[in-house]
Amino acid sequence: MKINEDMLTRGQVRKLNALRKSLGDKIANEAFEKWLAQQEAAAAPIDPVAEKITAAISVYQNDKSFKLGNKGYLIKRSKGRGAVGFVVTKA
Repeated sequence: MKINEDMLTRGQVRKLNALRKSLGDKIANEAFEKWLAQQEAAAAPIDPVAEKITAAISVYQNDKSFKLGNKGYLIKRSKGRGAVGFVVTKA
């Protein structure tokens, strides 16, 4: 299988070139394809907190009066002694 080097990042191209230099083209291409498949499978783990926030806000998806503005909001945990809850500020 031919590797499309135009679709790779700079780091991936460097890795591929290093493998080719040390192992040869045929073996390096096979090794790089296996490595790339592992990287794509492990990429972008799903954030459970972001899913919960999305589920809580999705109730307002069709509500035209619910607006977050252009920059949105910043959500932080409350800090300090005895602090409970969250602090929401406009970004």
